[in-house]
Order: sequence, then C-alpha cells, then structure tokens
Amino acid sequence: MEKIVIQEEYIRLDSLLKFSGLCNSGGRAKYLIQNGEVKLNGEVCDMRGKKIRPGDRVEYNGRIIEVSAN
Repeated sequence: MEKIVIQEEYIRLDSLLKFSGLCNSGGRAKYLIQNGEVKLNGEVCDMRGKKIRPGDRVEYNGRIIEVSAN
C-alpha cells in the first residue's frame, strides 16, 4: 500500500489518480472511473468528482493508495 499526503481537506478522485501516478492524464482518469475500474474503500466508485478525504483508500489495477493529512 502506498500513502499520499494531502494538504487540503479533500482531493477529487480524478485528481488523486493523476497525483498518485495511477494514471497519466485527466482523460484516462475519467475513463477508468466511468468504466468501474476504480474502487474507493473497497467499493466501485464511478463519480470522478468524489471527494477523497484522509483515511480513504483508492484501488486501481492492484495498487492501493491511502490518503492521509499532513
């Protein structure tokens, strides 16, 4: 599991995918999310603007990212 630290209260799911390196563009993030390939806290999430907060876990392609606060 990888950890990503955010400075803000939350980060949008599509932005997190780009920031963490799980994908390389916003278009790719949108595609992955809309096709049900991304999980949030163990459940498929198809809302690309979903607010991801510290303590949340995002999974794609076998990689898990845990978000934490600074």
